[in-house]
Amino acid sequence: MVKPKKHLGQHFLKEQSTAKNIADSLTGFGGYKHILEIGPGTGVLTQYLAERHNQTLWMIEVDPDSIAYLETRFPQATENLIEGDFLTWDISVIPSSFAIIGNLPYNISSQIFFKVLDLQQQIPEMVCMLQKEVARRLVSAPGNKAYGILSVLLQAFYKLEYLFEVKPECFYPPPKVDSAVIRLQNLGKSRLECDEVLFRRLVKQGFQNRRKTLRNALKAFNLPQEVRALELLDRRAEQLGVEDYVTLTKSVTPFWNP
Repeated sequence: MVKPKKHLGQHFLKEQSTAKNIADSLTGFGGYKHILEIGPGTGVLTQYLAERHNQTLWMIEVDPDSIAYLETRFPQATENLIEGDFLTWDISVIPSSFAIIGNLPYNISSQIFFKVLDLQQQIPEMVCMLQKEVARRLVSAPGNKAYGILSVLLQAFYKLEYLFEVKPECFYPPPKVDSAVIRLQNLGKSRLECDEVLFRRLVKQGFQNRRKTLRNALKAFNLPQEVRALELLDRRAEQLGVEDYVTLTKSVTPFWNP
């Protein structure tokens, strides 16, 4: 058996019924033929994914010990087992659109979601387990204090669902926090109806000063008076939904000098 490594943030899922529920949460939305499991570890989730014979399973794992164990346990899947880091791996190896599934390392979950956003046109569905607090933040609606940068950016392209929670005793070793499983399904937008670079910058700048109204939070943009007079800017970052940020981005675009 593989020994969990603290520096990799490894907490191996051991509860079989939970693993099956996670695997079954992939609906096939978008008609993808490939599934990428991030961090399969000891293969508790992998065994249920391997049963989906109408889809090709890929696995990416950074831990050499887990790789060696998985090669022994799933010899039929060795061809699509990659030793590497999802954050730096060349995703073009997978020939078409794919779903993502996995028990995400809590210390890099935000980085993983930012990469998913960069690849959103290739990823119709994602099911993942992460820290409960982070899961609630991602699915939060505007006006909720948990609502943040990734809430807006992910909800711009995906429908997010909070599926179920997982207790620490379902893992080895048990983490110090509760976990939760969420599902993302692509809204089918090839792009937003605004400048997406500016959209991201406005969202990030707003939430970095979330206690201020957007009029004050966005001072660094040196907006002209006609933009500063917008009623949207009377609100704080957490009070705006995706479409509000699209509207704001369109208003700022003519005056933005990248």
